[in-house]
Amino acid sequence: MNGILNIIKPIGMTSHDVVYKVRKKLGIKKVGHTGTLDPNASGVLPICLGQGTKISQFLLEKEKAYRTTCRLGMITDTQDLDGKVLDEKPVSVSKEELEKALLDFQPGYDQLPPMYSALKVGGRKLYEYAREGIEVPRDKRWVQLPTLSLIEHREREFVLDVVCSKGTYIRTLCHDIGEKLGVGGTMAALERTVSGPFTMEEGIPLGEFLQLEREAIEKLLYPVDYPLAHYPKYQAGKKQEKQAINGNKLPLSAEELELLNYPEKVQHYRIYVEDRFIGIGEIISEENIEKMKFVKVIL
Repeated sequence: MNGILNIIKPIGMTSHDVVYKVRKKLGIKKVGHTGTLDPNASGVLPICLGQGTKISQFLLEKEKAYRTTCRLGMITDTQDLDGKVLDEKPVSVSKEELEKALLDFQPGYDQLPPMYSALKVGGRKLYEYAREGIEVPRDKRWVQLPTLSLIEHREREFVLDVVCSKGTYIRTLCHDIGEKLGVGGTMAALERTVSGPFTMEEGIPLGEFLQLEREAIEKLLYPVDYPLAHYPKYQAGKKQEKQAINGNKLPLSAEELELLNYPEKVQHYRIYVEDRFIGIGEIISEENIEKMKFVKVIL
């Protein structure tokens, strides 16, 4: 089986747990996910099967969307409810004050990665240092927040819809909003609603998936090239079929370059032979000849 499944992960499981259950259900070895969800988070978790695992790195770059609940007046060491409470404060924040604070986080801001994260510093994951009580210096990173919508406001909690770039920590966003308001904040709930082209509405909960027969599962499988539709398509000619299947560089004619809109800045292209998707490429120049070079061969 080659392709991608849109699985909805339940709360209480790791992303690796989901991969294990899918692997066991289907009896195949090549299974991987595209973007970890913490155990206390739920939502869209695309699962790549077979040749689909070869494009997982390209899915990680895509924007993601979340619905999160932030609890004000509480600070924990993990920035969510699983952590140790470090401080609690009384809360008196109006909707208007909250909306004003949110403006400071758009269209993005410099975010300090949390200590309880899998980000590596000095060859070790930050959470390994944190468990030993060690605070490690780390650099802030610019994260993009094209959408930050207030959905609900309560006395001590509020609900946000967030669209963000790769590498954004939503629990850190909740913490930072709380800091901005002067009362502290921690993430109380998180649900990923969108991952690239995959949405909650079109996904299948893991529990339901595990009850399906193989034939029904095959109907849920998205083709390997489905999440790559934003890349321009390059159709290799019949004479280039052997070169293409072997992953060799393909010389491009002036007509092909024009069709590909070259030299516009396009990072990747989808490569096909007779409408069969065989890989992802990029255009390079060698001895004044433009060629399509494979960055990933998928057969």
